[in-house]
Amino acid sequence: MIKLPNLSIALQEQITNNSALVEIPADTEILREGQYVKVIPLVLEGLVKVFTKYEDKELLLYYIQPNESCIMSFTASLKNEPSKVYAITDENCKLLLLPVDKVAQWIGEFPDLNNLFFQQYNLRYSDLLETINQLLFDKMDKRLLDYLKEKVALTKKNPLKISHRQIASELGTAREVISRVMKKLEQEAKVKQLSTTIELL
Repeated sequence: MIKLPNLSIALQEQITNNSALVEIPADTEILREGQYVKVIPLVLEGLVKVFTKYEDKELLLYYIQPNESCIMSFTASLKNEPSKVYAITDENCKLLLLPVDKVAQWIGEFPDLNNLFFQQYNLRYSDLLETINQLLFDKMDKRLLDYLKEKVALTKKNPLKISHRQIASELGTAREVISRVMKKLEQEAKVKQLSTTIELL
């Protein structure tokens, strides 16, 4: 039986017996905008990033960490609506794929599953508010530094192997902007740039 914190033994058994355990490599798209959701991913290991696109720009909304799920997938599946977001594995992941029809059934039978998704709602609501506040009120140097700090905390890696282009994509800006701000942060001794990595100091 797969161990899932804060869920009853009976529910853990149901999930183990009815869900698919999969290993997915980094940089794999697991959900795209417009797709109808048939399974809800629960992250056991690794990190998944959820983002939105507008024209040719992307914006990172939040990360899904171990023992968390994608509330956007959950909402879209219960309403039988197409997804409004994209999800990509940020590193190698182990996911538990919960079938939508079973989740709808379990919600009525197991209150602890409701609690899990309510917690996810609260968490993602806070994440989205933080993203909006950063977009509206923070200068790019603070946004970039906060982004790098979060990335280091989540991945437990420093230096980070990441390009200016990827950072720009996730922050919804241009690569040239990131390169300029990164140089400023380096001059302030907050980061150190090597050929393929960025170290937070």
